[in-house]
Amino acid sequence: MNAPVLMQVVGARPQFIKLAPLSREIARRRLAGRPYRECVVHTGQHYDDAMSAVFFEQLSLPRPTHDLGVGSGPHGAQTAAMLAGLESVIEAERPAAVIVYGDTNSTLAAAFAAAKRHVPVVHVEAGLRSGNRRMPEEINRIAVDHIADLLLAPTASALDNLVREGRAAAARWTGDVMYDAVSFTRRLLSGVARPAGVPEGDYLLATVHRAENTDDPHRLAAIVEALATLAETALPVVWPLHPRTRAALERLGRPLDEPGLMLFEPVGYLELLALLDGARLVLTDSGGVQKEAFFFDTPCLTLRDETEWPETVAAGANRLVGADAARIVELARHTLGLPPVRYDHGAFGDGEAAARCLDEIEALLNL
Repeated sequence: MNAPVLMQVVGARPQFIKLAPLSREIARRRLAGRPYRECVVHTGQHYDDAMSAVFFEQLSLPRPTHDLGVGSGPHGAQTAAMLAGLESVIEAERPAAVIVYGDTNSTLAAAFAAAKRHVPVVHVEAGLRSGNRRMPEEINRIAVDHIADLLLAPTASALDNLVREGRAAAARWTGDVMYDAVSFTRRLLSGVARPAGVPEGDYLLATVHRAENTDDPHRLAAIVEALATLAETALPVVWPLHPRTRAALERLGRPLDEPGLMLFEPVGYLELLALLDGARLVLTDSGGVQKEAFFFDTPCLTLRDETEWPETVAAGANRLVGADAARIVELARHTLGLPPVRYDHGAFGDGEAAARCLDEIEALLNL
């Protein structure tokens, strides 16, 4: 009899990070005699080396069994291309379950493809809600959570969301696999060099990539104004540029040679964590970076009007500042004046979420 296949579908940076702990746990259990094998499918949503290949290398992930090479494009066209490719892969591999992560178009396409082939869908990081349905990610989360057979919630609030939506029977709390990833990776950072020119400790770190900021020239201009002001009057701002953001800045046409504003190409996972660990403050619109900053006890200002991680706000580690330049500058200066704080990370588990996820998957499949 062939070993059951656990198919994991990823396509973007945060998903590679979430894949790593579960992939390690699968490998550990296979060595212990568990009768299944892993199949990793990369949709190609993030397709260049800086946004994709470097993460597989640094996280020691298995090379993808299948790489669909879909690339970027409008949401509909991208999701359709993924759906077509994934249907073929599912037909060929005949997996026992398809495991999806987070809230990207890759997540949605994989859940649809598996459900239509009557293959059980497992959603890791289920139940997150920002309350903003203008975010494509919010639509993806809601749709996948009402398709999936097993919903693995990283926090109590995520589990509560699933219960309120009538999905309690399929929902389980596991803790957050990203906390597992950071706990594992932290030990590797001592030998990681920061990009040339980044000062030791006295800098701010910025990341901006969400469509609500990059596609709205008014929001993007306000964020750039705030970062430039802080770079000139407070501390240097280290800003690794997502390809989407670089293109948006070129469209904006504003010179970015302000003193202290340090623009870089995208960095690898280890380099980003090293930057997070050393920064005095993080300004970001990324859900993953909000949490990673929290896990490193680095204060965060979120360049959005809502967050899917209310636990970080409740802990006092994260403030929502939107795209109001004056508010961003004011709260950044205020935060820089506060003493360092060590936050309680318990809301995200104990670093063993991957083991709980795999326990629940084995129970679902009667393995």
